[in-house]
Amino acid sequence: MKRFIAGFLTLSLVLSTTVSSAHEGMWLPMLIKRLNIADMQANGLNLTAEELYDINNASIKDAIVSLGGFCTGEIISDQGLMLTNHHCGYDAIRSHSTVENDYLTDGFWAMTREEERTNPGLTAAILVRMEDVTDKVLAELTDDMTEAQRAAKAREVGAALAKEATEGTKHNAYVRSFFHNNEYYLFVFNTYKDVRLVGAPPSSVGKYGGDTDNWMWPRHTGDFSMFRIYADAEGNPADVSADNVPLTPKHHLPVSLNGVQEGDFSMVFGFPGSTDRFLTSTGIEQAINLYNPTVVEIRAQKLAIMKEAMDADDAVRIALASNYASTANYWKYFIGQTEQLKKNRVKAKKEAIEATYLAWANADESRAEYAGALDLLNEAYAATDATVKGQVYLMEGGIRGASLPLYAFRLNRMLGALESSEELEEDKQNVLEYATDHFSEYQADVDRKLAQALWGMWMENVPADQQPSIFAEVRDSMGGDLSVLVNDVYDNSIYASMEALEAWLETMDFDALGEDQGGKVASSFIAAYFASQGGNAEVSEKMEKGYRLFTDGLRQAMPEKVFAPDANSTLRMTWGVVGSYDPQDAVHYDYVTTLDGVMQKEDPTNDEFIVPARLKELYNAKDYGQYADENGDLIVNFISNNDITGGNSGSPVINGDGELIGTAFDGNWEAMSGDIFFEDQLQRTISVDIRYTLFIIDKYAGATHLIDEMTIVKGKKKKRKKRRK
Repeated sequence: MKRFIAGFLTLSLVLSTTVSSAHEGMWLPMLIKRLNIADMQANGLNLTAEELYDINNASIKDAIVSLGGFCTGEIISDQGLMLTNHHCGYDAIRSHSTVENDYLTDGFWAMTREEERTNPGLTAAILVRMEDVTDKVLAELTDDMTEAQRAAKAREVGAALAKEATEGTKHNAYVRSFFHNNEYYLFVFNTYKDVRLVGAPPSSVGKYGGDTDNWMWPRHTGDFSMFRIYADAEGNPADVSADNVPLTPKHHLPVSLNGVQEGDFSMVFGFPGSTDRFLTSTGIEQAINLYNPTVVEIRAQKLAIMKEAMDADDAVRIALASNYASTANYWKYFIGQTEQLKKNRVKAKKEAIEATYLAWANADESRAEYAGALDLLNEAYAATDATVKGQVYLMEGGIRGASLPLYAFRLNRMLGALESSEELEEDKQNVLEYATDHFSEYQADVDRKLAQALWGMWMENVPADQQPSIFAEVRDSMGGDLSVLVNDVYDNSIYASMEALEAWLETMDFDALGEDQGGKVASSFIAAYFASQGGNAEVSEKMEKGYRLFTDGLRQAMPEKVFAPDANSTLRMTWGVVGSYDPQDAVHYDYVTTLDGVMQKEDPTNDEFIVPARLKELYNAKDYGQYADENGDLIVNFISNNDITGGNSGSPVINGDGELIGTAFDGNWEAMSGDIFFEDQLQRTISVDIRYTLFIIDKYAGATHLIDEMTIVKGKKKKRKKRRK
């Protein structure tokens, strides 16, 4: 499947948009007025379409941030204060942590602006406008072009449109394809480069439940962190500088203390990364049988090696914390997705959709090309089945395995450029800065163990003709002993330590670069990667053309349905309602959890379920301040049936009045097939109740100055029905 072999899918199918249906669909905000606004207002939205998205006046879209391109944040004050998830800020928190000042464990709070921590490389992008440029792109495409030629021409036209849109401005822009290269949209942004860490709770709050509770409901996690966006004196994006000032945004979200009730309207804005909802039944079969289990087996080995080292040494724990967390997240994701694809019978559901499509395609001779789309896709999947496992090992065991190869590849290019550099000292400094950043996380012993284990699995489990050339050398000239290669790399390579690099910079021996074993491994892995991206041109043509036709044809075959584009890291809005669900017979899950549940899960012997002493003190005193609900409970998390995916982490959950009520951070286990098929009765978004966030900031951390700069909305709270204990 394209996401699983090269990212083929870019669409999602919305099967219905009636009020009684599930709320599937990640909608482009510019289309809300035409597609969604009436249903949204009928279900509790008290705003106009223009108050949600407007390019001429302040609107909610001006408070939504793409954080680093991997998460979402929301601006919650007129001084650029931004809220996101704890796991979105995790690497930034890690980067400022030491054994002596362990902010991951203890939390961090800047009590003054001077204490806020800069994070070079972290960006905050805010959408200026979006535009449908489909006609402009398609006008340059012809029927006699191959899919590769179409893609190349679309990129060329898109680059020209982006350049035109940003000429004479400080904006940046790009064009993205939608509906599998059937539509194209332009996005223009202000991208701010000075994003400073303001606050984060301890991991015992921000990651409470750890991997055990990940993707699960009920949940009791305070998954939030806070940053501030800085700009130059005129409010424009600027490099990190002491002269920068907090951004004055066009709009910031007011924060509601009124809580949520079953059936309350909710909407989520954010930058969802990727869904595969046009994936065919054949693609699902490949995912279940080949792709997913291979990812799981490799990541399980990687996690075991890292965990052993992290448990033994606090410095190693801090250095590897972010890598471990991201590896574990999608290790469990693919376990859950495989389980739910089977349990929810998604393949059969896809086959029913494909039958509808074929009936339409075969009903008219003029649709012959559409009729052949599924055949093209089936042939492409059959041709790629034999190579999927090798592709996964290349990425998971090679490119994302031990950290040295990718670092060596990137650094090698920088070092090679020094030979002809006209700014030698400046370029050498850039080399050292890049290396310093790499070695801030690098743990040589762990990396060596990862290389030995993961490369060994790769050599054993993938056909030799699909392996990188360096493994042939192991078999031919090293007696098949992988440890000979691994020890040579980690003992002798200039890429294996800062000291080795600094020694090379003294001699500038460029001949040695070509002989360096670490460089050879890196080149071999990257060569295999680029060869795999090129792949079989005939197979790629079938896959690309098949999905383009299938997507276009299905929209014609089901004219009564409304389609939303698949997630592709562009700004989207989804709407739904707060609500409980029944995951299986005789089981009911309420729509909220409380601080009582945190205490019930406490296990001082398990670092995933440790409760901080200060939190227990506040709990025992029931000292919740203004953040308790009408029943005197402190709500921690709540669920709604909004449609989200990865990239929506940190997204604001907003009520019908445009006020912030929570921060989305996860999905639920029973619907982990949801990126491929939306499960209307089961799918839920798990969010931190904003009152718990404010409680931690105010009562737990004493950072009341942050509360003071927010726009707090208080009203008459509706009494929540008391749940059975």
